[in-house]
Amino acid sequence: MTTYLESERLTLRPFVAADADLLIELDSDPAVMRYLTGGAPTPPEEVRDLVIPSILAGYERWDHDLGLFAAYEKDGGAFVGWFCLRPLRSGPREEAELGYRLRQPAWGRGYATEVSRALLAKGFAELGIRMVWAETMTVNRPSRNVMEKLGMTLTESIPTPDDMIAVEGSEHGGVRYEITKGQWERRQAQAV
Repeated sequence: MTTYLESERLTLRPFVAADADLLIELDSDPAVMRYLTGGAPTPPEEVRDLVIPSILAGYERWDHDLGLFAAYEKDGGAFVGWFCLRPLRSGPREEAELGYRLRQPAWGRGYATEVSRALLAKGFAELGIRMVWAETMTVNRPSRNVMEKLGMTLTESIPTPDDMIAVEGSEHGGVRYEITKGQWERRQAQAV
């Protein structure tokens, strides 16, 4: 299997069609889906018929440079979830979304920050990305903490999408964070 990225403790690889059950299991955990659907699972047929084909099409669309990738622990090989670095379908390739969804056993272990740092480095240093953005619900403090640790800047409040109105905390809307290549380079220079 092709490795997309390695961080200190995790390996990322492209998804394949046979990985549908991993995503179904991940999206069946109410705690994982808390800030996405209010805890409702993604229907298995949606994962098989829409989600997986969309992920695979993304690899083709972006020459296998960008997309959504399966994450595994190097020690033991456990599937921990996924990370993405990808543009909007209709957006410029140089502006990519950073995102992740992790299984509960992987929470609180620093994986989101570790891999997100590695993705920023790959995007800015190798892939020609000039700006990375991430969005989450205002009340999702753990994800906001990751974005802030990465040096991302809160740029705006965003309205809650109609399909998320029933989610806990939706009345507070969401937030968007961004970091440019120049900001990332300055942080790297300061860290040396």
